[in-house]
Amino acid sequence: MPVLAATNLRVAYGTRVILDGVSLSVEPGERIGVVGPNGAGKSTLLKVMAGLITPDSGTVSIQRGSRAGYLHQDPDLNRSDTLREAAERAFEKLHDLHEEQHKLFDQMASVSGDDLDKLLRKQAEIERQIDALGGYAIDHKIDQVLHGLGFTDSQFSIKVSGLSGGQRGRLALARLLLEEPDVLLLDEPTNHLDIDGRLWLEEFLRDQYKGAVIVISHDRYLLDNVVDRILETEQARLIDYPGNYATFVELRAERRLAMARAYENQQKKFEKEEQFILKYKAGQRAKEARGRATKLARAKRDSQLERPVELASFKMELPKAERTGDMVVAANGLSKRYTADDGSQKVLFHDLTLKIARGERWAIIGPNGAGKTTLVKCLLNQIPVDAGTAKLGSNVKIGYYSQTHESVDPGKIVYRYLQDIIAKEVPGVQMSEQQARNLAGAFLFSGDEQERELGSLSGGERSRAVLAGLICSAKNLLILDEPTNHLDIPSAERLEDCLSVDGGYEGTLILISHDRALIDSTCDHLVALDGKGNAEIFHGSYTEWHEKQVEQARERAAAELAQKRRREEEAARAARAQEDRRRLEKAKSQPAKVSKYERMKTDQIEQKIEEIERRVREIDQLLGDPQTWSNAAKAQKLGDERAALAAELEPLEFEWSRRAEGA
Repeated sequence: MPVLAATNLRVAYGTRVILDGVSLSVEPGERIGVVGPNGAGKSTLLKVMAGLITPDSGTVSIQRGSRAGYLHQDPDLNRSDTLREAAERAFEKLHDLHEEQHKLFDQMASVSGDDLDKLLRKQAEIERQIDALGGYAIDHKIDQVLHGLGFTDSQFSIKVSGLSGGQRGRLALARLLLEEPDVLLLDEPTNHLDIDGRLWLEEFLRDQYKGAVIVISHDRYLLDNVVDRILETEQARLIDYPGNYATFVELRAERRLAMARAYENQQKKFEKEEQFILKYKAGQRAKEARGRATKLARAKRDSQLERPVELASFKMELPKAERTGDMVVAANGLSKRYTADDGSQKVLFHDLTLKIARGERWAIIGPNGAGKTTLVKCLLNQIPVDAGTAKLGSNVKIGYYSQTHESVDPGKIVYRYLQDIIAKEVPGVQMSEQQARNLAGAFLFSGDEQERELGSLSGGERSRAVLAGLICSAKNLLILDEPTNHLDIPSAERLEDCLSVDGGYEGTLILISHDRALIDSTCDHLVALDGKGNAEIFHGSYTEWHEKQVEQARERAAAELAQKRRREEEAARAARAQEDRRRLEKAKSQPAKVSKYERMKTDQIEQKIEEIERRVREIDQLLGDPQTWSNAAKAQKLGDERAALAAELEPLEFEWSRRAEGA
């Protein structure tokens, strides 16, 4: 039975229809991703499902006793709360139940008989509700979620009024996850998350949260790793695809190819009929021609196929940039720190040596606040460093995309803006109106959109225009700081096309981004800042780096486990030795009991002890190998063998100790 369902939804703003006849059924525990271009109705759909927008027609129903939780982009938070207090408000109902429970206990003290039985039944129901809402172990949950979304303990006491917009967005997400509604409606939950936060959210949604999820996201890796069904918004409808995002891309391509072929075949059939009608409409076969004309008109009215939606193709010649020297950026021993609000010194990076050669593609990754943008500005000598040197190579022409676009003239229309950029940045090159329109079209600006003023564009549309001008401005070093922050998936994929060598860009790239798909598709060198002052240089893709991090974490965990086992064994050995001494003292004061090892010679006992201890060391070495733990049965067998050897070793050591004491 669906936990949430919508039937025949229609939403229109004036003459513009956003959703038309849309139906959706969500089963318990289902994971659904919603994709489509900006403005195609994704957010509208979620707001209708959450009850925030009343559709013009259609219905939304939720299973009795179930609750849907919606992630607001502008969360309503109490500004006087601390960050942790605001997160704890997710458990307000639980706190109310605890208060009601205490009142019941007070009442029980003064009643008896049937009245007491009634209160006991009520108390049992309240206890059940308390357990369902997390019981008494909420502190750990709050800390886990806040830490997972990138907050530190030192930030827990900050007032909501002192948080940035991004921090408030993460706090709203934390509170919603802690509330654990039956259905999560998430609109761009990764907007303010760094890579670690996105990885944590993926794991939480996939492995911990038990309810259903409908998520709008431009993070393709999240959609690949979490969802098992994709809904695409297209021409005011929903197209349903099974599987994750990668599967959706394949199925959509197959669907659109089949639709294009069917459309072309139908158009050819219509054209053939029209030619017959035109040829015979005035001759002896005029009656037949009129009949076929009637049938054709009916077919066009009742069964004409729609032309399939296609993204603009990327076919254009980028202006060639001048060639730089072999070395584009060279840094030696760079260090940078800053003074925090509390007066403490925070190291962003230290002793960093980096060389970027012509044509290389580098990504700078790390947590929010780790110093990624600061590092770029130090490399460009835009801000001073505490130690070290940075130098640009010869003939380097920099194109810098920042997260703000203050220099953009809001009164210029899109294609004229592109014309002016090329005229300014590429001397001697004049771009015709048609060439500028073709460039705008390649960056997904369709007909009328090309004549809109930049000031009237959305954040994502304006970012696309700025990126189009930047990439085509013949710069041989592109520095892109979070270029996909406001881009939908088609726009991000178009950016990837542009930055590829096949797409025409042959220069050097430095990319700051949390978009793992973008990093993987464009960069093969990384600078990874850890937010603690350390920087790692890695030659390879993001996925290769992440796999290395996971393997190292697994090895550390195995080493820590082996070390813990050794400590436990040493403690157990010491305890056994103490127990042996106690038993030996006791044995001296009592008649001796015959041991099965008593008839063994001392050297035989010593040899047996050595054999057992040697095998125990071999097992400990195997248990310290991460490869062993990939086979649960093997690991269990080794653990059982080790326990048996320990049990056999104890009486042998006792017998040896007894003889040594008596020697």
